[in-house]
Amino acid sequence: MDEDQGNDGFLDMGKADKSVWLMKCPVVVAKSWKNQASSSSSDSQPVAKVVFSLDPLKPDERQFTMEMIGSETERIPKSYTLNMFKDFVPMCVFSETSQAVAMEGNVEHKFDMKPHEENIEEYGRLCRERTNKSMIKNRQIQVIDNDRGVHMRPMPGMIGLISSNPKDKKKTMPVKQPEVKRTRRDRGELEDIMFKLFERQSNWTLKQLVQETDQPAQFLKEILNELCVYNKRGANQGTYELKPEYKKSAEDTADE
Repeated sequence: MDEDQGNDGFLDMGKADKSVWLMKCPVVVAKSWKNQASSSSSDSQPVAKVVFSLDPLKPDERQFTMEMIGSETERIPKSYTLNMFKDFVPMCVFSETSQAVAMEGNVEHKFDMKPHEENIEEYGRLCRERTNKSMIKNRQIQVIDNDRGVHMRPMPGMIGLISSNPKDKKKTMPVKQPEVKRTRRDRGELEDIMFKLFERQSNWTLKQLVQETDQPAQFLKEILNELCVYNKRGANQGTYELKPEYKKSAEDTADE
């Protein structure tokens, strides 16, 4: 650890044996919790309640549900199912301050948070509203003070490539277009856009999705690995399609 960071390379291992849970939650839930934390004067205010259910006859089948708490949750679904991952890469949680870096514990369980079936319609409406807002582009008009045509001159490297002689145009080498640098969207917004696209058609190639979403291919692959399966053979070879558990939610939303 660099000395410039002010923690003198000290690692606090006092909580190394503590078990913690890692949970992936929807964007609307994360924003709600963040708003509650910023508006609350105390950090001890509960934001949700986790219920653990166990059938004595089937001890291996454990169910986790979550109920939202607080006034900030009025516009979002209240009940969620926590799907627990059986296999995941071992992980640890760290925190950092100006004095030290501390290990907060080992991840014992990893969950994926999904709205209950009775709340899927309400959740789908919120997702559509967020997607529509994210796709609105505010156009701006910029006035160029320099009216002498400096900005319309050929760029360096283009002089000599364009000829006024029609015969020479056939010999002109094509100019390679510079690679477009795409800006990453919010992950939750991009997931909503992906569901919209798969409502339109069930199979997409990576190239098509890059053009439709205007997102970096590598970032798009991360989302696709979570939401989709890649067809390596068959009639849809080389395309992505939604995983079965996401297809049902997408179909229910499309029937509204």
